Amino acid sequence: MTESKTLPVLPLRDIVVFPHMVVPLFVGREKSIKALEEVMRLEKRIFLLTQKEADTDEPSAGDIHHIGCIAKILQLLKLPDGTVRVLVEGQARATAEKFLDNEEFLEAETVELSDSSHQDAPMEALANAVRDEFARYAKLNKKIADEVISSVADIESPSKVCDVIAVHLNANIKEKQKLLELSDVSDRLEQIMALIDAELSVLKVEKKIRGRVKRQMEKTQREYYLNEQIKAIQTELGNDGPDEIAELQDKIDKTKFSKEAKEKVQAELKKLKQMSPMSAESNVSRNYIDWLLSVPWGKRKRLRSDLDKAQKILDDDHYGLDKVKERIVEHLAVQARTKKIKGPILCLVGPPGVGKTSLGRSIANATGREFVRVSLGGVRDESEIRGHRRTYIGSMPGRIIQSMKKAKYNNPMFLLDEIDKMGSDFRGDPSAALLEVLDPEQNDTFSDHYLDVDYDLSDVLFITTANSLNMSQPLLDRMEIIRIPGYTEDEKVEIATRHLVPEMLADHGLRKGEFKLSEGALRDMIRYYTREAGVRSLKREIAKLGRKSIKHIVAGDKKSVSITVKNLGEYLGVQKFRFGQTDKNDQIGIVTGLAWTEAGGDILTIEAVSMSGKGKMTITGNLKDVMKESISAANSFVQSRAPQLGISPRQFQSTDIHVHVPEGATPKDGPSAGVAMITAMVSVLTDIPVRKEVAMTGEITLRGRVLPIGGLKEKLLAAIRGGVTKVLIPIDNEKDLADIPENVKKALEIIPVATVDDVLKEALIRKPKAIQWTASDEAALSGIILGEKLDVGGRSAH
Repeated sequence: MTESKTLPVLPLRDIVVFPHMVVPLFVGREKSIKALEEVMRLEKRIFLLTQKEADTDEPSAGDIHHIGCIAKILQLLKLPDGTVRVLVEGQARATAEKFLDNEEFLEAETVELSDSSHQDAPMEALANAVRDEFARYAKLNKKIADEVISSVADIESPSKVCDVIAVHLNANIKEKQKLLELSDVSDRLEQIMALIDAELSVLKVEKKIRGRVKRQMEKTQREYYLNEQIKAIQTELGNDGPDEIAELQDKIDKTKFSKEAKEKVQAELKKLKQMSPMSAESNVSRNYIDWLLSVPWGKRKRLRSDLDKAQKILDDDHYGLDKVKERIVEHLAVQARTKKIKGPILCLVGPPGVGKTSLGRSIANATGREFVRVSLGGVRDESEIRGHRRTYIGSMPGRIIQSMKKAKYNNPMFLLDEIDKMGSDFRGDPSAALLEVLDPEQNDTFSDHYLDVDYDLSDVLFITTANSLNMSQPLLDRMEIIRIPGYTEDEKVEIATRHLVPEMLADHGLRKGEFKLSEGALRDMIRYYTREAGVRSLKREIAKLGRKSIKHIVAGDKKSVSITVKNLGEYLGVQKFRFGQTDKNDQIGIVTGLAWTEAGGDILTIEAVSMSGKGKMTITGNLKDVMKESISAANSFVQSRAPQLGISPRQFQSTDIHVHVPEGATPKDGPSAGVAMITAMVSVLTDIPVRKEVAMTGEITLRGRVLPIGGLKEKLLAAIRGGVTKVLIPIDNEKDLADIPENVKKALEIIPVATVDDVLKEALIRKPKAIQWTASDEAALSGIILGEKLDVGGRSAH
């Protein structure tokens, strides 16, 4: 350690000066400037000490480190703003032994510090390692000049190597001050090695990140360059349009989104801005934004409030169907008064061909709504209703949202056609997905999987169609059921005259006066060439007349064609059905029943014959369980009432009965043929014929009561088509006659019956005579009952 010297102190901010380091300093504090002036007046040496805190403006002895560097001033320049630029060169480490009292500037007694270790082989090896490590560091850190690397390699003194390298390390002030304070050269070399290693690891990571960023930038720049080229080409071709993002933003601003949808579309647009236009993800986002923009938000169509005009449109488009028309006009009346009403959900149920689908279009015209038809027949996937999530490739919204896009307004009329024909499998149950759509309390927040935002369907008028009510109970509960039964003959004549014939003339190019169809011929077509609830077959037969007529006219055979009762067969061929009496004569065991099918009502002939045997009951005709049970109940009733019906119990032991329902290829089921079964059995056991003009329907009990049935109008229409004049119906169905058209009630003699006795009184040509049983009859009856218990004759097996 050398003797002490008194030197002015220059406090430094954010820098540590090492020996052999040349650095410019900018001095602005008054005390520091006076210290420099004192130094320039004497030997030009100054003591540089680093402040502990850079924020201290007037540092005292306690605010600066006591170990620093004695430096020589190489150049001093006063600047116009009053500051001083000074160029210093570090010479030696020193420590402040004592700070002197000097009001003008800081002054201290300094003692130079010498290195505490001597140069040897291990130190030389360590110094070489530090040089090599620094060379590697300099290659990664592009800020270090090549001259510095070569100068470090030429320095022999390990101490000087440490000081030169320390200057160029990217270490913080505390680490550099600690390095300056180390007097042992070996410790100093090891500390520098550690700092270089730390810096190398950081630089390697930075280099890796820079490489990745550079590659990404190159790719982005390439895409940008190509996109700019495409734009330039489009400009040259005259296809230059507005900025796509700006155009989307303008559309978003003009659309009346809900709050949730607005946030969603803005977030998606923000993502789209940051994506490359050529990336697959950008196409997904763009499609999603396009869908959100294409769906109507708060865009309502002005609805019709003129009830008379709406009624006229409905009457012009369809004949009859008064219940449906009345319900629609009621809806319009409420809407006109309240201005806001949740759309009703109507379900039109009826056989094929009665005009359910065309009625939907007519309702849309009458209410002034856009018409949208969604066919649900055969739909088995829940995603058809709710859509697919956006994570799937090629995903799209469900049919509800797609149809809203087509409608362009948020208050259209939806016709969900064939809702009873939907299926279900492992992909889900679409009828369950419709529960939300068809619930007025829920559909204001309908959520499609693709859009993933709530959409309001409460303004939509939903109308569904079905051939039967074979649907889930929750779905049925959400709909108002309106039944559309088949048409009467008079209604079919009116429909053909008003709609079918004019349509045929237009479709086939027949001019006015070239074709004429008499009413008699039209009625014969309905009676002898069609047998249906609707008018589809009638439309086909009328089209057949049109084709044959236009053929004659085009060929020049005739100038006009007139179809009458006499020449109808020439155009339509042999009659396909019989109309009039079901049978020509009253027959034993032959009863006309009435059945309901999805295609409307139909005639059901029930035949029974008896033969010698052992009391066996045979049932044929493709009958299902409920109808078999009905026959069994009828058999039990006849046996229990045998004396009153004039039947000897011995007949049940010696007679086999065969009950057959023709058209064996058609499955038949239901209890409503019970009265017909009893009538056929009593007729065949008493040999009393059944009246040919009578048809009947009703379920029976073991006590002989006649229970009510469904589908009364369809069955009565079938009776008229079959030429029946008298129909027996359960007395509990008498109330349903209020809904039956007057012309149907006039064409038929409808007799309500309460018991089997009432049925037999009207159906048989004479009443059976009761007989008095003898003791042997009682014994025979006991034998029958015992035989039934023991399965004698195999009767119970049937």
